[in-house]
Amino acid sequence: MILLIQYTLIFSAVLILVALGGMFSERSGIINLGLEGIMVFGAMAGAMVMVLLPESASKFTIVSLTLIAAALAGMISSLLIGVACIYFKADQTLIGTAVNMLATAAATVIVKAFNTNRSKGSDFSAKLDYVRGHDAFMFNIGALQLSWFVVIAAVLLVAAIIFFYKTKFALRLRACGEHPQAADSVGINVYVMRYSGVLLSGFLAGLGGIIYIAAANSTWHFDYGVAGAGFLALAVMIFGQWKPERIAWSAVLFAVFRSLSNVYMGIGFLQALKIPGTVYNMFPYIVSLIVLAFTSQKSRAPKAEGIPYDKGSR
Repeated sequence: MILLIQYTLIFSAVLILVALGGMFSERSGIINLGLEGIMVFGAMAGAMVMVLLPESASKFTIVSLTLIAAALAGMISSLLIGVACIYFKADQTLIGTAVNMLATAAATVIVKAFNTNRSKGSDFSAKLDYVRGHDAFMFNIGALQLSWFVVIAAVLLVAAIIFFYKTKFALRLRACGEHPQAADSVGINVYVMRYSGVLLSGFLAGLGGIIYIAAANSTWHFDYGVAGAGFLALAVMIFGQWKPERIAWSAVLFAVFRSLSNVYMGIGFLQALKIPGTVYNMFPYIVSLIVLAFTSQKSRAPKAEGIPYDKGSR
C-alpha cells in the first residue's frame, strides 16, 4: 500500500504539471495536442544533463540543472506550436500531432548520435546514472519514500491556482481564449497572450517529461517516449474542466489507476485475482475513455480555442 501511495503521488505530479500546461495553452485559445511530444523533448534534455554532469556534482546542482534543461527544452519545442498556430494560423490539431511525431523521431536520431559520440560506446538509455539521480531526487518521511518532484509539483500547483484566479495577466489570458476580439478592443495583445500560454504549456510539460523518466518510469530508461502520459494529461485537463484545482483531483484519480500497473504484484487481493499485468497497464486509458464518455457533454472548453485569431475580423 505504501508503494501505491508513492507511485500515485509521483504520477499525480506528472499529470498535474502537464495538464496545467495544456490548460494554460487552451485558456489562451491554442489547442495543444503536442503535450506528449513536448514531454519527450523535456525528458531527453533533462536526461542528457544527468548523463553529462560529473560525479562530483551536488544534489542541488543535479536537480536544478536537470529541471532547467527540461523546462527550456519544453518551452523551445512549444514554440513550434506557437509559431505555426499563431503566426501562420495553421490547423492546431494537425500541428500538435506533427510535434508528437517529430519528438519521437528527433529523440531517436539525437540519442543515437549522442551514443556514437560518447566514449567507450556507452548507451544513453542503459547508462543514465539513475542511482545518482534517484538519490538526489528522493527523500524519506518515515517508511514513505517521496520524490522532491512531488514537492515541486505541489508548489507549482498552488502557484498556478493563485496565478489563475488572482492575477490580471491570467484574466487577460483567459479573455483571449473566450473572446479575443473583445480582449483586443480593450488593448490586450492577443498574440502575446497566446504565445505566453503556449510557453507556459511548454515549461510545465517539459518538467513533466523529466519527472516521468526520472521518477515515474519503472524501467529507469529513456526509450524515446513517455508511454502516452501526455495524452493521459489531456484527459485529466478535460475532466478537470480547465480549472487547476479540479485538474489536481482528476490527476490523483487517474494516477491511482496508472500506479496499479507498477504495484499490483505487491497487493494481496489483486495478485489473487490473477489479472494479467497488461490489463493494469490499460486501466488508466480505459478509465479515461469511460470518464470522458460520460462527462464530455457537460464539458465547457474555452469558446475560442482552436480558432486562429484574425485581428481584422470582428
